[in-house]
Amino acid sequence: MKTGIQGIELIKEFEELRLEAYLCPAGIWTVGYGHTGADVHKGLKISQAEADRLLVRDLAVAELAVDRLKTTLQQNQFDALVSLAFNIGAHAFSNSTVARLVKQNPDHEQIPEAFKMWNKSKGRVLAGLVRRRTREAELYVQCKN
Repeated sequence: MKTGIQGIELIKEFEELRLEAYLCPAGIWTVGYGHTGADVHKGLKISQAEADRLLVRDLAVAELAVDRLKTTLQQNQFDALVSLAFNIGAHAFSNSTVARLVKQNPDHEQIPEAFKMWNKSKGRVLAGLVRRRTREAELYVQCKN
């Protein structure tokens, strides 16, 4: 699957486009729509086009992490999971309670609460992560039409 418009909009809303590298609350150099990695450093400036290219590349990594669950998902579920994987990283996502529950049963009633466990950075609860996890959980259980 590919991330739908709701998923992309959710990620963009919480990642906020930044064309100059900055230290995120976790102390990691970040640029664009939440892009991190060895290529990001203090003073780095990128264009809108580069931010869009990085977003597509980073979405592909998160999508692959969700695809590895090998389960059938609705678009809203997939989008919510991609947003989580995008934010916490593919490795953390793959080892998360959310991933374990989704593999057991994508409609498991504990999944929305499991999203909310990922609300901390460096041991502190961050209001922005609380809001993001709430929105992801809401998207995950959104009524299917």
